[in-house]
Amino acid sequence: MPNHNGDAPHHNLYINGEWRAPLAEQYRPTIDPSTGETLGMIAQADIEDTRLAIKAARDAFDDGYWAQMAPGERSRLLHALVDAIEARQDEIAEAEMRDGGCTWRKAYLLDIPVGLIHFRHFAKLADMEPLEPVSQITFPAMSYNFVVREPIGVCAQIIPWNFPFLMAIWKMAPALAAGNTVVIKPATFTPLSLLKLTEIIHDTGLLPPGVFNVITGPGQVVGPELCTSPLVDKIAFTGSTEVGREIMQQAASTIKKVTLELGGKSPNIILEDADLDLAIDGSLWATFMHNGQACESGTRLFVPASIYDEFITRLVDRAAKLKLGHSSDGETDLGPLISAGQLKSVEEYIKLGIEEGATPVLLGKRPDAADLQNGYFISPTIFTDVDNSMRIAQEEIFGPVLCVIKYNGLEDAIRMANDTIYGLAAGVWSRDVDNAIGVARRIQAGTVWINDYHMINAEAPFGGYKQSGIGRELGTWGLKEYLEVKHIHVPLNNARSGKFWFDIVTPQLAD
Repeated sequence: MPNHNGDAPHHNLYINGEWRAPLAEQYRPTIDPSTGETLGMIAQADIEDTRLAIKAARDAFDDGYWAQMAPGERSRLLHALVDAIEARQDEIAEAEMRDGGCTWRKAYLLDIPVGLIHFRHFAKLADMEPLEPVSQITFPAMSYNFVVREPIGVCAQIIPWNFPFLMAIWKMAPALAAGNTVVIKPATFTPLSLLKLTEIIHDTGLLPPGVFNVITGPGQVVGPELCTSPLVDKIAFTGSTEVGREIMQQAASTIKKVTLELGGKSPNIILEDADLDLAIDGSLWATFMHNGQACESGTRLFVPASIYDEFITRLVDRAAKLKLGHSSDGETDLGPLISAGQLKSVEEYIKLGIEEGATPVLLGKRPDAADLQNGYFISPTIFTDVDNSMRIAQEEIFGPVLCVIKYNGLEDAIRMANDTIYGLAAGVWSRDVDNAIGVARRIQAGTVWINDYHMINAEAPFGGYKQSGIGRELGTWGLKEYLEVKHIHVPLNNARSGKFWFDIVTPQLAD
């Protein structure tokens, strides 16, 4: 039976370099979605707890030690931090797998190793030259000009539940590399991998108190305080477009800088000359990686009429072989959904798709196996006869549901691909790479993969068009989101009479 008793370990807040119990002494269980068991009791911060964390970050930034540290020294400390995290990465992977329901392979072979690569990337960028020259200016007078990039200040960062460790790295690593201080809030469903990461960071003693703070608790309490506090200079959020709109509104009260990585309903376009073996398996990977619980998942699959029937037959045959099971089973392809609420939502979308007239050529259902009864499991669904205007083709389901849409002619495919409020990612499959690049250029999305999917790289920017977000993460683009731009002007002629403005503003002062 699932364990919901008080024997589970209690996890506190991390503020100003110390673990602290929440002021109201409230805790909430975090659940293993494979088994329904309680994994730990998580501190629930209130407004006062959140304010303490913000003040700690504010004081640490204003102190100037971290912000004004030589870039090379900050880089050295961050590299040492990554070394310490890497030495204990299995502890983080275990927490990620059990708390988030991702498969063993995803946690141990993908999320944590990739997160470390991304952290090292930003540790290296921390040593980036902060000065940038400006082209020679001769009018209205000769002058030397340059740009200096400086840390923004206190960065509040709100993390989603689908990739808790990786998304935490995407936000905290560039913020710290740029010299900022951080208050980071993990998702209510998946705090454990970030808390384990925090434990490792604390044990190293490498970060000064207040530079890195972690607040757990209800988003409706902690979030608005982070977004409206005048002591916070920037908000970074990954999550739904709906919540992103609210964050923009709240941050507007103090004109905070905002980066948002939001929802998606990404098109995945098969061209007539595609390698079908590659494209079919790639389309399954695009949709069902982490059970479709990824914002950039290729959940709208566009297939040309000329190969439609063959493609569907082979696609369904391959999808039916995917193994549903416990996250800890190394043979599992699809683990559980994150929660009972998410499972119910996915089932409602499946029902809606049938009501809208789509055909479930593979119908998702809850498993019969006795050992899966306490988890939030559902097998994959593939819909055909989908019209791009249907709700299942326009709304983000965040589950193992694939909509296959037949198209006649490339113009038809591109039109439908762009007919969405989202623009996060897309895929194109073709043997003709030049032609595929031409198609990619016409898709309104921040990332387009050709003959591949989910290939996010530390060196390349990631973010969305339209209502899929604002700003970019990763690469130098991600670092610059955490830096202010200051222009400094130095005149080359300092004689009073040589100033451009002297005869305009103060001619009466001329000798």
